[in-house]
Amino acid sequence: MRNQLLLLILFYPLLTYSQIIMTKKSELYQIGWNKLEQIDGEAGLQVVQNLQDISPELSDYIIEYAFGNVYNEQHLTDKQKEIVALCSLIAQRAVPEIKVHLHGALNTGNTVIELKDIILQMSIYTGFPKSITAMKLLKEVLEERVNKGIVDIMGTPLVFDESTSRRDNGSTQLAILDPLQEQRLYDLLGESSPALIRFTMEHAFGDIYAKSTLDSKSKQLATIAALATLGNAVDQLKFHINAGLQVGLTTAQINEIMLLMTVYAGFPAAFNGVNALNAVVEAQNK
Repeated sequence: MRNQLLLLILFYPLLTYSQIIMTKKSELYQIGWNKLEQIDGEAGLQVVQNLQDISPELSDYIIEYAFGNVYNEQHLTDKQKEIVALCSLIAQRAVPEIKVHLHGALNTGNTVIELKDIILQMSIYTGFPKSITAMKLLKEVLEERVNKGIVDIMGTPLVFDESTSRRDNGSTQLAILDPLQEQRLYDLLGESSPALIRFTMEHAFGDIYAKSTLDSKSKQLATIAALATLGNAVDQLKFHINAGLQVGLTTAQINEIMLLMTVYAGFPAAFNGVNALNAVVEAQNK
């Protein structure tokens, strides 16, 4: 079948890539191809095309496994899946792939303002340098789409009450996730690093979380994806899995985040993430 594909590429240059590649048909391949085209569009198809001359096997696995299998799980929407993918890639500073999934995130209904808020939130968990890179890439992607005549939804900025202190806003936001967590922070770090508590409450939760247009579920999807990818913050991952359940995510949805990790961060990250989820659920059931 690959020899037939090569002959078509060599002798029928006027055929579109889509027409050529779809001569290689299987039900799973067809499903994956359609899903890839739907979500990532031209940017995703270009990735697959560029792999054909060096590793058609990798191209096949992307289509069949990632998009034919994992992306066809039904507990997360395509919009949510792209939030997960994007945050995992930001955590890795995977520049070309971030651009592909910025396109995907916009194609699946994320607004420009929501993407900005996602990138700002990632500065808490992955650091400012990675967020700077992602914000620059968002600017490039938006310019590319404007040049192609694509009109993206800007979204509506949050109307924010500036009369409340940043600290109070932070306390409110953290209490949504766990009403006891602020006191735990004081008990753990109050003597050794009071500045870290202050910056956590005022900046992470009082600025970024409080002013975000994202709903609570999306915030936790983004955070869980980043922490599962990083792999070096097990306690924080468990906290945010618990917080995700607190704000309405289901165990099935969090499991699906971990399935997406097999695509974007690798199987070990997925296993570690599922172990963290199991530990949280077990603790809740005691």
